[in-house]
Parts: sequence; C-alpha cells; structure tokens
Amino acid sequence: MNAQDPGAVELWLLDAAAVAVGPAELGRLDEEEHRRAGRFVRDSDRVVYLAAHVALRHVLGRRLGRAPEALVFAREPCPGCGEPHGRPRLAGDPAGVPHFSLSHGGGRVLIGLADAPVGVDVEPLPGADSVEVLATTLHPAERAELADVRPADRPGAFARLWTRKEAYLKGVGIGLARPPAADYLGTAEPARRPVGWAVTDVPAGSRHAAAVALAGGGAAVEYRLRHGLG
Repeated sequence: MNAQDPGAVELWLLDAAAVAVGPAELGRLDEEEHRRAGRFVRDSDRVVYLAAHVALRHVLGRRLGRAPEALVFAREPCPGCGEPHGRPRLAGDPAGVPHFSLSHGGGRVLIGLADAPVGVDVEPLPGADSVEVLATTLHPAERAELADVRPADRPGAFARLWTRKEAYLKGVGIGLARPPAADYLGTAEPARRPVGWAVTDVPAGSRHAAAVALAGGGAAVEYRLRHGLG
C-alpha cells in the first residue's frame, strides 16, 4: 500500500500499558475527559481510557502540528436524532483536520485517521456464554453464519463480526443506538453489507479482534498499521 494514498486510513493499535500516562500527559486532557474517566468503577478501565485519550491527542497533535492540550473536541449531530452525540470532531473544524475514531477494549487502544468518515473498534474475545447471549442481537444472516462455525471458533468469529459492526456504526456516528440486527456485516455475502462503506478486519493478535470502516471506500479499506507512537 502506498502510504501517501489519500484513500488510506492511518491506524495505531497500541497496548494501553505502553502509553505513558504521567502527570504531564494527564495535564493535556480536558475537564470532560477527566470527568468521564472518573465514572469508571474499575481502576484498570480508567487507566485504559486515559491512555487512549492521551494517545489520541498525541496522534492528532502531531498530525496537525499543534500541542495536544490545545485540541478541543466536539461532536457532530447524531444522524438518528440530531442531538450532538454523533462522530467526534475537533471544535472549529480547522482546514486540513482529518476524520478520526477511537476505540479501547481489553487493554488495547485503536485509533484511526482518514480523509473521509471513519470508524474503528477493538475488543477482547468474549467467553462462550457471552457469545450465546449476544448472538441473539445479530442480523438473522449473521446468526446463521455464526451457527455454522464450530463452537471452539465462535468467540473469535463473533468478535470479528462485532468489531466490524461497531466500526461501521461508529463511522456513521450513531453507534449502538441503532439495533445491531439492522445491518449485515457478515462475510458470506459481502454485497449485502451497508452501501457506501468499506469494512475490513484488522489483525489484533489471538486474544483480540479489530476492524475499520471507511465511508466511500472500495471493496476493502486500505490502511497503514502502526504499533507505537514513535
């Protein structure tokens, strides 16, 4: 892939534990980010959230040549209800700002930057009991595909499917306010996937699944994947 391809997505898949989260880094976050971090019950979840937002500010600040603490975040209108909780953006919408998306789960952080609306998702593989419950929320064709997978492989298959679905819904800007059963993101019939979006699995190791969705993409999303902030 040509790294200069304007249709390519820049991805960072990081271990949250490898992101420096000291007083200096935390001082770059805004009041809302600290408030949201304070809502987490488990310290481990709070640390991952903070690492994700420190990393996002680092990536965006470097891309724009601006101090991470100078970035001010806002939200686009939700396509479902019109309220300001849609895709994240930078306030003021300065020229040259890329579209971006952030996800964190299972100790991992995934960041995506693109020239078009983009969504990313990373999740740890669920247990078999969780798969059985969550599978009931899927599109009927997705449930049928998952049922054909041998039980030992279902957690991985489900996680890949779920991250594709979440990446797409985050790219649209509506998230899980839209029922998971409303859209097909399976693999058996790619032509049935949402029109106008390309959705692609991203390699994330044996214990996680990840995906990226890009508006206006072709059959698959071209991306460049990094595993560090350097």
